[in-house]
Amino acid sequence: MQSNYDLGAPPSGRLLTTVDEAGVRAPVQKIFEIAREVEHWPAYLAHYRYVRFRDRTPDGGGMVEMAANRPFGVLDWPTWWLSEMAVNTDVPWVRFRHVGGITTGMDVEWSFTSQAGGTLVRIVHVWNGPPWPLIGAFAATNIIGPVFVHGIASRTLAGLARVAER
Repeated sequence: MQSNYDLGAPPSGRLLTTVDEAGVRAPVQKIFEIAREVEHWPAYLAHYRYVRFRDRTPDGGGMVEMAANRPFGVLDWPTWWLSEMAVNTDVPWVRFRHVGGITTGMDVEWSFTSQAGGTLVRIVHVWNGPPWPLIGAFAATNIIGPVFVHGIASRTLAGLARVAER
């Protein structure tokens, strides 16, 4: 079994920062458990095509391959990425570093904060964009971040919140 990935907090000063957050009417532990068990996401979320662990680590993370659709009306745009994943049960948080796919180099953090009536769940994506000359920054900040990253993350958070609130 491989050791845990050392994924610190998402770095600051990146070209793109996308934040999705929601109040979830469930205790921290419940929504945290649902969020960290990524292999179950396709059962809860219609836009997820699959989630596969290539390697599991003792903390519950590992090397995870994910594929989701970004819906556009009746059409779906398929997306795919490979991430290192780390889990901390003390704080709690779940972190990812994308190491494959168009979003390679993206850092992601899911955080869970107790609040009146439940939990504030916050997903932060930070990234400098794809290494494409001339258009990489534009693509990251005007298309990939707001249309795809936010489009998928907001649906994921809303869907997992519904599961936790049942």
